[in-house]
Formats: sequence, C-alpha cells, structure tokens
Amino acid sequence: MFKILTLNNISPKGLDRLPRETFEIASELKHPDAVLLRSEKLHDWPVPDSLLAVGRAGAGVNNIPVDAMSKRGIPVFNAPGANANAVKELVLAGIFLAARNICPAWAFANSLDGSDAEMNKRAEAEKKRFTGFELPGRTLGVVGLGAIGVNVANAAAALGMHVIGYDPQITVRSAWNLEAGVRRAHSVDEVLAAADVVTLHVPETDDTRGLINGARLAASREGQVLLNFARAGIVDDEAIIKALDNGRLRSYVCDFPSNALGSHASVVALPHIGASTHEAQENCAIMAADQVRDFLLTGNIVNSVNFPELILPRNASGDRVTVANANVPNMLGQISSTLADAGLNIADMYNKSRGDIAYSVVDIDGKIPAEALSRLQQTDGVLAVRVIE
Repeated sequence: MFKILTLNNISPKGLDRLPRETFEIASELKHPDAVLLRSEKLHDWPVPDSLLAVGRAGAGVNNIPVDAMSKRGIPVFNAPGANANAVKELVLAGIFLAARNICPAWAFANSLDGSDAEMNKRAEAEKKRFTGFELPGRTLGVVGLGAIGVNVANAAAALGMHVIGYDPQITVRSAWNLEAGVRRAHSVDEVLAAADVVTLHVPETDDTRGLINGARLAASREGQVLLNFARAGIVDDEAIIKALDNGRLRSYVCDFPSNALGSHASVVALPHIGASTHEAQENCAIMAADQVRDFLLTGNIVNSVNFPELILPRNASGDRVTVANANVPNMLGQISSTLADAGLNIADMYNKSRGDIAYSVVDIDGKIPAEALSRLQQTDGVLAVRVIE
C-alpha cells in the first residue's frame, strides 16, 4: 500500500486515478511515499525519509525545492500542457481587453450618471478616448514556445495576426505543433522590436528573472501591448510603469497584481486566474496523479522536471530495480557489476541522464538479495535505490 499525502485540494478526478486498494490518500499522514500538491510551498517543509516522488498538479514548480529533491533522488513531476487551453483563452481575452481598451471604457461607463439622455450624450462625446485597434495584420510576439505559447501563437495566426516566436529550447513536439507561418526570432530583443503585442510564456528561473526590464523596454516597439500570464518575476514592474508613462508601452495585462503596478490606468492586473478553470484543474490533477502512480508502480518517468524521461515495459518475472545517481563515469558499470556479483541475470536495462542526474531501470531474473541491495545503496554517487517486486 502506497501512501499519498495531498497538501492542497486535488480534483477528485485526479485522485480517482489512484485505486484505493493500492493507494492510501489523505491530507494528513505520516511517512508518505508521494506528495500531490498545487501551490503549497515546500521550501521549508521537512522532507520525510519515506518520500519517493512529488507531483505538482500544474506546470510551474517554483514552490518546490527541485535541487534539494534531486540530491535525494526524488523525481518532481509536473503537468505541462494540462492547463494550456485555459491560459491560452485568458491570454486571448487579455489581447482583446488591451486592443479595444475594454477595461477603461467599462470603468468610464460605470462612472456615468444622470438621465439616460445625459449619459448617452456624454458617452458619445467621449468614446473616442477608447479607440482601439483590430488584430488582423498586427504582429504578435511570443516569448516561450512551450504548450501554452504554441497554443497562443496558433490561435493568433487563426485570427489573422502575423506571429513571431522565440524559444532557444523549443522541443521537437512543440515545433511540430506550431503553425508553419510562425516566424522564428533569434532573441527576446528581436521579438520586442518587431511585435505590436508581446506575450510571455517562460518559467521563472535565474536566467529569466527580470527578463523584461527598463533597457529592453526602451528598445521595444513604441506603443506596444505587453502580456504576462507566466510568472510575476520575469517582469520589472517599476520599469513597466515608467514605460507606460512615457508612451513606450500602450498597456500591460498580467495575472499578478503588485504595489508597484498599483491602479495604473493602463494596467489590467488579474488575480492569477490563468489556470483557474474546472477543466484545467481536473486535467492537471489527472496528469500528476497518473505520473506519480506509474512511477510508484513501475519506476517509469514521464514529465519530470529534474529526472530524464524513461519508460521500460516490464519484460521479466523477477524484481525491477531502479537507481538514481549522480551523472558521473562508471556508475552503470558499478550497478551491473553489483548485480552480476550477486549471480543475477539482467533481463532488460535502460539508462538515461539529464544534467547532473542519471536514472536506471533494471529488470532481473529472480529476486535481489538484501546484500546486493545494500551494496547498491552504499555505492558512492548513488542517490536512491528502489526494488519493485
């Protein structure tokens, strides 16, 4: 019986993927094998020795100490693309809000008073203040072409916009899904110089924090609309206000209110609702639960942010041994030698690495002796060893 600790409300449709005859699920339990969470912060959480996996029902993992988990041989799973449609729809809504000045126009209409005739007269007299622009023929710049960025780019192309995109780490899958007409940019600065509207879809890392700053905004196309439904930290809010005040930016639409943004007339700040749809929460929960379940039952890894993707069908009747280790020379040889010295035949084996982490799944004929297991666990560089009977 595996124990699954839930640290946030996880959609029942996700939890239903964990059969109760195999998985005990609770919001409070000791010695969990895995954790499922959404926004709970784990940076100060005392990680139990029993923990084998972390599943995030969402895409971003800023609330999880990924490096610390890696050092303990614990894969961290996320749900890339599960909320892509929800965020895409909100980004499109943000583009329309900015293009047609809907929020300031709405605020103006709500401020009108007097008789209907007086209200209509004032509305007609002042509606020119809210003149906007149409999307066909305009250029959308997309920074980050993961699942969300690709969906936004394709939707914008369908609306008649020209699209330019930048992502130095675009995956083959994303490239295949991208509309053929999307033009490739070679830098963030190229996107900012070319686009009427720019939307950001990158994670917050040391490399992307403050990605949009005063220097970049000063060199961007004048009168640009900027959208940020990714992470607050990738944009310098004070630089945004300065760019709005001097006319470099036309408007800023984001999912992250802040004191720096305040109630600026050209800012539309939403309360981080990009993925707040019933469908997205269900999709994220299902994906995270499936990945954690399959890892616990088979050792296979899909959509981990710190471990390589590795899937090995079960081809032997004996034990399956999984080993997470530092990605250094001769680890695979030591693992094989330890099993061979124990008289065990390797029926199938798969090894992959990702950055500083390597991961092996080994199917053996028979059961692994306690002495061989102990030797594997004590091998210098080994982070975690599991036996799946």
